[in-house]
Formats: sequence, structure tokens, C-alpha cells
Amino acid sequence: MPIKIELNKNQTNGLKPVKIYTDEVDSKALTQLKNLAQLPFIHSHIAAMPDVHVGIGATVGSVIPTKQAIIPAAVGVDIGCGMNAVRLSLKAYQLPDNLKPMRSAIERAIPVGAGAHKLISARANAAKPLQVGMDSLFEAHPTLLKMLKKPRQTWLQQLGTLGSGNHFIEVCIDENQDVWLMLHSGSRGIGNAIGRYFIQKAKKDMQGHMHNLPDRDLAYFKEGNINFEDYINAVSWAQDYALINRQEMMKLLVAAIKPFLPSFMLTKEAINCHHNYVEKAHHFGENVYITRKGAISARLGELGIIPGSMGDRSYIVSGKGEPQSFCSCAHGAGRKMSRMAARKAFKRIDLERQTKGIECRKDNGVIDEIPEAYKRIDQVMENQVDLVEVVHQLKQVLCVKG
Repeated sequence: MPIKIELNKNQTNGLKPVKIYTDEVDSKALTQLKNLAQLPFIHSHIAAMPDVHVGIGATVGSVIPTKQAIIPAAVGVDIGCGMNAVRLSLKAYQLPDNLKPMRSAIERAIPVGAGAHKLISARANAAKPLQVGMDSLFEAHPTLLKMLKKPRQTWLQQLGTLGSGNHFIEVCIDENQDVWLMLHSGSRGIGNAIGRYFIQKAKKDMQGHMHNLPDRDLAYFKEGNINFEDYINAVSWAQDYALINRQEMMKLLVAAIKPFLPSFMLTKEAINCHHNYVEKAHHFGENVYITRKGAISARLGELGIIPGSMGDRSYIVSGKGEPQSFCSCAHGAGRKMSRMAARKAFKRIDLERQTKGIECRKDNGVIDEIPEAYKRIDQVMENQVDLVEVVHQLKQVLCVKG
């Protein structure tokens, strides 16, 4: 479907247009999009994906092009959060009938929630490319050290770990009965600390100008600001960390499931994509910073992953390179209920019903991730047929939550 809603179409009062790929947007998210449109450094327009919903400062599911400025809260605190998926040389019938032992093995191999590897050396080789950048970051911003418990150890021990919230690991089956491994995670505690640290620095830098902002969470750095380049470098480092974190988890996942399966290989069909990040790109005649907050890159022919909830299906897609979306698409189903609202609305029996046939946790600790707390992924996909083409449709049979 084409763009469903366009705000500020005539660019009156200096407001930039907002192009929205759904007609289901709650009032708080609309307010946030309107606030973003007021900022003087927005380039051309803002694009809101079909899974758009309220976030902190900026909406989740938004693509924000900026000229010579970046909003740290628009990138968020889960910097570099994204997806990794790979197809195996296995068919569905080769999976064991009882998947619970496999799930237990995965949970033993990959720390979840607040967990971390016990030894700093656990992923030492993977950490080597990151070490110099981490040392430089701590040296330039020693306050970051105070925001982490055992800061020089934590980021190392959390490399190759899942985290909590909506992060997950899944075993899925596609339309050809091929088996896929898929996981979702980001830059863990260190990325969160970097995000919170620079959000506060932006607010402090703008103390005398906050009255000009429609929302104090939209505090920003401008090029030339002493913190601008440091933030760019820190975000780049966190994105690299998130990418390597997912790669390390995939290695651990493959090793954990091998004892339960016949011999298999990883195919060449593997995808790794961020959906909370910033990059520099050329759009509508200018080089700008593109912030994707809950959106993925969908350049022409580029493969991406769009997951549904743990009771729904997910999609492997190929981008269509749509200019109006800044070559972007939705990053998933998107929440329609807050975590607190979901915990109040549903009980364990609802979770068991909605995840029937899926090997996963079915306890009160994951009620806030219940499928009905999310938008229907099929509707999200219908709203972005202009943005992506479906390559594979996946249905999970096993899900590990943080």
C-alpha cells in the first residue's frame, strides 16, 4: 500500500512533512512525529513505518533524516539492536519431536536476561577488534566508567549474550520446510550506558535552549559541538559491538543444537541487520544523517528480517529501495500495548493459549511479550508492499526469551 497519512503536506509554518505507512497511529505517536517535524535541521520529510508506536522522545518505527545534527534519544539506548538469521541444510522432519531439551541447551549456552559469561576470556578473540575503541571511549569519557558495574569486565562478559525484553532466539521453519535459526539482540549494557550518557550530555549542552524544543528528549548535538564526533564514534563502536554480539550468539546457538540434530551446514543465505542506528547517506540531493529508530535498511535487493511476535510468523524480505522511505522498512510487528498494560490485561493461561505448539517459556515473567501485545505482522507487511518483497515466510517452533 502507498503512504496512508501525510502530515504537514504543504510544509506550512516551516514544518517538514511526515509520511506514514499506516493509518493506525495512536495520538501520542502522532504528537511525537509532529514534534520531530518542528526541528529546523530535518531534511525533506520524516518517514514513519507501518509498525510505528510511541517511544522516548521519538517514535519507534521512524526514519529521521537530519542535516548537520543528530538526536541521541532518536537513536535510543539499545544502539545497534538488530537481527541475525541463517538457513540450515535441514528439513523440518529432522528436528526432534520434543524440543524442550534443545531449548534448555540453548539457555545454558547463551546467557539470557541480565546474565553474562563467567569468564572475561569467554569471547576474547571476538572482542579484540573492539578493545582499542573501548579504551579510547573510556579515556575520553571517564563518567561512562561509573555507569557500569565492573565496566572493564562487563562489556567483555556480555559479548555473546541475549539480554531481556523483546530480545529472542528462535528455531523456525519456512514455506519450503527448511530450518532457520534467528535471533534478536543489541549492544547490551555498554550500548545502553553509551545511549543514556550522551542523551544527558545533549540535554546539558542545550540547557539554555531547551525552551525552543517541543520535547526535552529531542535535545541534539550539532556538527562542531565538542561532543558531536565523540557521539558518532561511540555509536559506531556500539553498532560494531551489537553486530559481533549477534555473530557470537549464532556460533553458540549452532554449537548448542548440534547434539540434537543430524549433521548439517549453514547455508549462504544469512542476514545480519541493525534497526536502532544512524548512518550517513545521500537522499534528495544532500548528504544527511539517517537515524532509523525501529526500522531497517531496505535498499534495492538488500535482504532484511522482519519478525512478528513469538506466536506469529516472521519474514525474510528483499528491499525495493523506495526513496520516500529513505530505503527503509519496518523492523517488526511493533507493540500495540505497553508492557505494563500487557501484564495487567493477560494471565499465564492466555500466554499458553497464544503460544500453543511453540516450545517456549510460558510463565508470568514473559507475559509482557504475549503475542496479543503486538500488532499483527501480516497487517504490517500489507502496509509496506511498496517497500519490500517477501522472500521467505518463517514460523517459529522454538523460542528463547531473555
